Amino acid sequence: MSTATSKAISKTETFRRLHRGRTPDNPLVLPGPWDAASARVLEEAGFPALATPSAGVAASLGYADGATPADEMFAAVARIVRAVDVPVSADVEGGYGLAPKELVERLLETGAVGCNLEDSHGDGVLKDPREHAEWLAEVRYAAGDRLFVNARIDTFVRGVSDPERAIERAALYVAAGADCVYPIGAPVGVLPLLRSGIQGPMNVIARVGEGPSPTELGERGATRITFGPGLQRRATAAVKEIAVQLK
Repeated sequence: MSTATSKAISKTETFRRLHRGRTPDNPLVLPGPWDAASARVLEEAGFPALATPSAGVAASLGYADGATPADEMFAAVARIVRAVDVPVSADVEGGYGLAPKELVERLLETGAVGCNLEDSHGDGVLKDPREHAEWLAEVRYAAGDRLFVNARIDTFVRGVSDPERAIERAALYVAAGADCVYPIGAPVGVLPLLRSGIQGPMNVIARVGEGPSPTELGERGATRITFGPGLQRRATAAVKEIAVQLK
């Protein structure tokens, strides 16, 4: 095994360990850098790992959410990974139509230790959960233990409010080898129900500066907390304020 490969696996295992043994009052908080500069700021602030938001990266590259070409997304992730020493997980949306083996190879080339993978199409239609689980299983087979797979569940953001539908998808994805599931947009009130029905780590999104705190979300069942493009949008708002003052 090459030194580079050994180092990559070691960093992935470090990321995996961060998800283990979390207590309700101490969820794993993973802020989302959108470029190399923001990644360095977050690392310097003491966060043990980072998770890129596809929407935030898209905005930094001048694209609408979901419109970033695959090559540009992978290049942006690689720049973020090179800028820091902590593990970085990458949001790669629905996988850009790539076959599992190619997707895994592209991710590993960036140096990322994990990925978010969505279960709805770009047009907002949910994927068939069993077919998606089979695809996730192929991703897991191709990746082995080299990537931490966070399977996003889009039921709530696609208008399916029944928590049982999310729990059903979670069970299929965990059985397929997902390391974590991410019921994005789940109402805070249903988090305890989701926690009781989902095996393994559960990712919950938080809002920057409003709503329940990461600790409160942890107490409701979240294993790890991410912020989507919240930090990038907050930073953009701050730049707008400064621009008005300069003008």
